[in-house]
Amino acid sequence: MYKIFVGDKPIILTTKPKDKKGVKNYNLKTVILRNVIRKLNNSSIKEARLVHKNEKKLLKKFLKKAPNVIAGGGKVYNDKGKVLFIFRNGKWDLPKGKAEKNETIEETAIREVEEETGVKGLKIVKPIETTYHMFKRRGRYRIKITYWFEMKTSFDGKLYPQEKEGITKVKWLGNKKIKKALENSYANIKILID
Repeated sequence: MYKIFVGDKPIILTTKPKDKKGVKNYNLKTVILRNVIRKLNNSSIKEARLVHKNEKKLLKKFLKKAPNVIAGGGKVYNDKGKVLFIFRNGKWDLPKGKAEKNETIEETAIREVEEETGVKGLKIVKPIETTYHMFKRRGRYRIKITYWFEMKTSFDGKLYPQEKEGITKVKWLGNKKIKKALENSYANIKILID
């Protein structure tokens, strides 16, 4: 099973339809993605389920439905155990961004965290979740695939929000403040923090 978010509502890729109020089932093979997104955005349904009999083919078939944008990001810990957050477009988020040509996904994740926050000395500890969400650019829906990495750093210098990317704040948050930030964050980010 996979979750792809449209805003905070999930599209679930699954082999099992669910007959429940607030859930709409579609055949993955024949579905028109923009109709599903429109339904999620403009109705009271809470989730859409795209159903296919072969579990191994769920993601592959879905990713052919729209152009893919590959991104890398970091859940960064400092020496005090705090996590690095950015505030962009009115919501708390983790630093991430689009992969550039000839760059590994690990290089993307480190570069994006550095560019968006000013933090240096990043070391990747391990890969964590991969998240998926839909967004619209130039009138067309795209699937953003973000590869996330747990990182650590001893950096304790000044933080610099990348303003041209719409980032207005960069903060190290402890557990209490993370809880508060997640009240105004994205479903994908909540998955990474839980």
